[in-house]
Amino acid sequence: MSRRIYQIEERLPILDTIPLSLQHVMAMFGANVLVPLLFGINPAITLLMNGIGTLLYSYVTKGGIPSYLGSSFAFIAPTLLIISKTGYNHAQSGFIVAGLLFVIAGIIVKKLGTRWIDIVLPPPVMGAVVAVIGLELAPVAADMAGLTAEQPDAKVLAVSLFTFLVGVIGSLVFRGFFQVIPVLIAVVSGYLLALVLGMVNFDPVTAAPWLKLPEFHAPVMDLHAILLIMPASLVVLAEHIGHLIVTGNIVERDLMKKPGLHLSLIGDGISNMLSGLVGSPPNTTYGENIGVMAITRVYSVWVIRGAAVIAILASTIGKLSALIQSIPVPVMGGVSLLLFGVIATAGIRMLVERRLDYSRNYNMVLSAIVLITGVSGAKVTVGTVELKGMVLSAVIGVVISLTAYVLNRFSLLNDPIPESFQPTQK
Repeated sequence: MSRRIYQIEERLPILDTIPLSLQHVMAMFGANVLVPLLFGINPAITLLMNGIGTLLYSYVTKGGIPSYLGSSFAFIAPTLLIISKTGYNHAQSGFIVAGLLFVIAGIIVKKLGTRWIDIVLPPPVMGAVVAVIGLELAPVAADMAGLTAEQPDAKVLAVSLFTFLVGVIGSLVFRGFFQVIPVLIAVVSGYLLALVLGMVNFDPVTAAPWLKLPEFHAPVMDLHAILLIMPASLVVLAEHIGHLIVTGNIVERDLMKKPGLHLSLIGDGISNMLSGLVGSPPNTTYGENIGVMAITRVYSVWVIRGAAVIAILASTIGKLSALIQSIPVPVMGGVSLLLFGVIATAGIRMLVERRLDYSRNYNMVLSAIVLITGVSGAKVTVGTVELKGMVLSAVIGVVISLTAYVLNRFSLLNDPIPESFQPTQK
């Protein structure tokens, strides 16, 4: 007998809503905590703003899209670069502008449709850029895991590799709801091993109050930081569209038309602008939560709103924030090895799903340029702005894509742009 499907507008009894909402919080929790820890900020502000951002998004989209907003991995590399040079507060200015760009994109989509997105970021570029995000971050994960140390520490390696293996095995063997939270389980398992090995300092947890407001950070407007963050916005833009299409397929509704991609982008953009103003990393619609809906077949936006409320409440529990911050670096390094690898393969998956024919020059050259500029260590300095990694590959990918589009319009390409790439939505 098939399970009942709860559609977007349906409300469930409160006793059913609470555990279902908690599932969504748990699904995004591991990855959502990782991003602020990498940035050196308290995860409480991220939980708070993701919750508030999700509620704002739900309001802007008129309760028509059951999506949870979580911290985006696409912004990690440029943000770490900014932090190393000027500080996290400077990166916040980039987050604000990224949100503004989403709002502008929403207005453009309302007027012109989505054709321009496939012109700026065609499939061979988009998939390759996403792959570069994970590949570029791989050395960061290896360093956190202790794998690059000149004198390896046995405890560090034991914890990081154990965490990594739990995540890998969990991803392969877990079923049901546990299948969508292998990251969280890996972090908890690694934490327990670190605790046994005496690598956890509980003093901050003991000293922390039960109730405490998250720490807010004022932004510092910095053109250099803004220019570094902007290319990542294009990547997240395409990711956002992909998530909306997948969500629409799951709930069997055309969410691109109703309530509309434009409202989805505007809602996400407003959330990002607000997050940047108070010190939280920028958001994106979260694939983990889409997976939870696919498994449970509960698409109710009220469950998503319940998850947002739970995240907001959790952000005010001081001891919980201190407990999260007590997670040893090797634990996060171990889970990052898996997560960053998954990001890289997500890019490859995008290329496969679009059935790209790499015997065609157009596909081969565009993907090749993005990959080689992204992982080669190449960098370009324009004034005080240094472009490298994913940022450089995204910029070059956009430039080459626009150039190829113009040449194709004049029938100058020896291998025309594939017709399947021409968007149908107006």
